[in-house]
Amino acid sequence: MNESYNPYEVAPMSRADAAAAPRPERDAIDALRVSATWKRRFRLIDKAGGPELPHLRDLTFGERMSINFSVLGFFFGPIYYLCKGLWRPAIAYFGVAFLIAFIAALAGLDFLGKAAGYGSAAVYAMRAGILYYRKKVLGEEPWF
Repeated sequence: MNESYNPYEVAPMSRADAAAAPRPERDAIDALRVSATWKRRFRLIDKAGGPELPHLRDLTFGERMSINFSVLGFFFGPIYYLCKGLWRPAIAYFGVAFLIAFIAALAGLDFLGKAAGYGSAAVYAMRAGILYYRKKVLGEEPWF
C-alpha cells in the first residue's frame, strides 16, 4: 500500500482557480438575509464599483435599471423605505419634499408643489437600491 497517498489532502490551487474563487464580498452578500433579487442587485452594485457606481457604464441597460430604479420606491416612497429599515432617508426626503411643497403653496405656486411630489418620488426610486446596499452590505445607517 502507498503510505504517501492521502485521500483527504487538499490539492494546491492554480492561479486560474484562485482567480475564479469567490471574493469575500460575494460570500458576505450570500450570507445576508435578503431575497435572491436583492443579492443579485448587491452583486451588480459591487460590479459597478460600490455605492458611488464609478463603473456603471460597464453594465448592460437592464442591469443599470435594476440598480437605479425601484418601482416600489417610486409608488410607495417613505412607506417602502420604512419597511426596508431606511427610516433616516425616509424622514429626510419626506421633510425636504414637504418643505418645498409647503413653501410653494404659501407662494401660490401649485405646480412647484406637484413637481416636488414627483421629484421626491423619483429620488425615492433612484436611491432605494444604493441606500439598501449601504445598510445591508456596508453596515451603514445613511441619511442621504
